Amino acid sequence: MISARKRIWGWYFFDWASQPYNTLLLTFIFGPYFAQTATASFIAGGMEIDAAKAQAQAYWGYGLTIAGICIALLAPLLGAVADHSGKRLPWIWFFSTLYVVGAGALWWTAPADFSVLWALFFFGLGLIGMEFATIFTNAYLPELHNDAGERGRISGSGWAFGYLGGVIALLLMLVFFQTGDTGRTIAGLTPPFGLDPETGATTRIVGPLAAFWFALFMIPFFLYTRDRPTPGALPGEFGNGLRGLMRTLQGLPRHPSLLAYLGSSMFYRDALNGLYTFGGIYALGVLNWSITEIGVFGILAATSGALFCWIGGRLDRRIGPKPIIVACCIVLILTSGLIISLTPTSVLGISLASGSPLPNIMFYVAGALIGAAGGVLQASSRNMMTHQADPERMTEAFGLYALSGKATSFIAPALIALATDLSGSQRLGVTPIAGLFIFGLILLLWVKPKGDFQI
Repeated sequence: MISARKRIWGWYFFDWASQPYNTLLLTFIFGPYFAQTATASFIAGGMEIDAAKAQAQAYWGYGLTIAGICIALLAPLLGAVADHSGKRLPWIWFFSTLYVVGAGALWWTAPADFSVLWALFFFGLGLIGMEFATIFTNAYLPELHNDAGERGRISGSGWAFGYLGGVIALLLMLVFFQTGDTGRTIAGLTPPFGLDPETGATTRIVGPLAAFWFALFMIPFFLYTRDRPTPGALPGEFGNGLRGLMRTLQGLPRHPSLLAYLGSSMFYRDALNGLYTFGGIYALGVLNWSITEIGVFGILAATSGALFCWIGGRLDRRIGPKPIIVACCIVLILTSGLIISLTPTSVLGISLASGSPLPNIMFYVAGALIGAAGGVLQASSRNMMTHQADPERMTEAFGLYALSGKATSFIAPALIALATDLSGSQRLGVTPIAGLFIFGLILLLWVKPKGDFQI
């Protein structure tokens, strides 16, 4: 018999295991490495440096666009299939395998034979695996506790635990592997295993590290998580799932709060993903930071996220998720404006003396705010979905939730890529993020705190 405490901790360990894909690969290490290596490749091909930086950011955006479309198209259907069959764990095993293969294959992205397309393919494969595994794992949340308030606390604590895992994984990367100009790590160590900084090996190792981390720490999840039998489950899972999904989609207009929430989260989560996805690349290209400096920035952001997710989960239990979501969106709108205003010689349009540390300091402040507000926003949004969804169709609902997060997930990177291409500026290229947060905030006006189903 698996106790309730073990089931909750097993569920927490998915956040711990999967967070490095966001922390190490998407935002702070591999994303900037891709931009740096692709930029060097374009310059070697005769492109001007500023155009090469913008082109690298654009390719990153287009790659994420394609992955987002794949997730958006399949998430609701696979969620509906899982609800009809009662089987989530086999899907989590399958998509966990994609995570490990995609992340591990990033080792083969050395600068000497760097391929933009292959790097984006394997990164996208791992990202798809991580996102789909998250969909099925999130659907277990209502089964962990019957009290909606306690689910808010559990969601916040899980997200905080995940951020803590991200911090530790990032520290391991910076202390033992990632080298600076001296060829040594931030702790002054020589990289292990004979890794050669000249071949990018001390950065490329981040892929196998994330893959190993995930495989190791998913063990508690699989030990303590079990599917509950679904009474009346019938053969023909895909057919039944598709028909059930069609009925759900047709019935959405009868549930205006759920519809408004899906629309709202579609915009604000996409904007948040834009901040995460392009933050490291922005610091690299606009503020001329090194990957090590971006890693330190990541530790600050993730530590802030862990602390405030833990606090936010307890606040969620007291006042519910909606007020927290509104407050976080406002903070992130203001933070987006701050980031857009930063250049190496100005802050908020105010010119500074050459070499002033203030732009770097303000970017660190922005990172702490993004970590805090972004983490709390995601944790409370996950709990909010359990208020809005039909309790009998929870995995399908989280599939729709993933669809709402991915239906425009390709639009944000595409808008950033397009704005970057048209303006030729990385700084102006991220301006669509603020607009997406604002749209999401407006749609929250039609969302009922307890939803249409009154869970």
